[in-house]
Amino acid sequence: MKYLLSLLTLIALQQLTYAQETIPLYPAGMVPNYKDGGEKENRETTDILRISLVQIPDIAVYLPPKRNASGQAVVICPGGGYSILAYEWEGVEVAKLLNAKGIAAFVLKYRLPDPKSSITQHLSPLLDAKRALRYVRANAGKWNIQKDRIGIMGFSAGGHLASTMLTQFNEGDKAAKDSIEQQSSRPDFGILVYPVISMSKPIMHQGSRNRLIGANPPSELAAKYSSELQVKKETPPTFLVHAMDDAGVPVENSLLFFQAMKDKGVTGELHVYPTGGHGFGLAVGRGSLENWTTLCIEWMRSLNQKK
Repeated sequence: MKYLLSLLTLIALQQLTYAQETIPLYPAGMVPNYKDGGEKENRETTDILRISLVQIPDIAVYLPPKRNASGQAVVICPGGGYSILAYEWEGVEVAKLLNAKGIAAFVLKYRLPDPKSSITQHLSPLLDAKRALRYVRANAGKWNIQKDRIGIMGFSAGGHLASTMLTQFNEGDKAAKDSIEQQSSRPDFGILVYPVISMSKPIMHQGSRNRLIGANPPSELAAKYSSELQVKKETPPTFLVHAMDDAGVPVENSLLFFQAMKDKGVTGELHVYPTGGHGFGLAVGRGSLENWTTLCIEWMRSLNQKK
């Protein structure tokens, strides 16, 4: 009997780690900017789950208990240099933490800029992120979410995607037959964790730049995807985290974005830690660096108080 109870407890805990629902972003056969290049999604599990060659983008739904729900929600964009998605490390684990704080979370499995499966290589990630935010907003009532408390969060290259969402949103097509496309893609707030921001030397992350827009992109395309140049007064409040010793994505990426926010009168917070490197995720067991999530949750709660 004791063994049976232990087994049932283990099964229950395992079930808590899975999404309540995984939803394709588009109807079957209607993925925009897609061409069949004969590729199949690939998953590799060593120390973490890495997903590449995404063909069917989706969102995994993680909801807190209703009695704890704050009404806030976050669409999470895992990083991976626009080459892979660090799906658990910078997605699922983050969603579980947010749920524990009463915040709904949606892990975005977005298409990477693969020339074999994208008609225009750089468009696919942003199309999927916009669709994800619109999808969550369209179903806010179903998930006990307030439509004006939906944010975007991204890590590394996922942070670049999130920063693009914070600067290149639109209000939706009110004449669209698809009710999801009628929704605004503007996030209500942003969270950028060691984000790729600029596509300009010397602070750019070369791998992300090359995969998204090519090694020698036209200057106007490089400017379009340099988010520090695209901040506007309508950019939502944003929380940024970076480590000074980040050798992969220099801290200047976050500094430039925050300076642009200040120049445009956009509110937010920037937390720079002396050490931490790149890709620290939740930074569990990493000393004071682990505190970034507490600061982030406190900042998110302060947004609720302002509404």
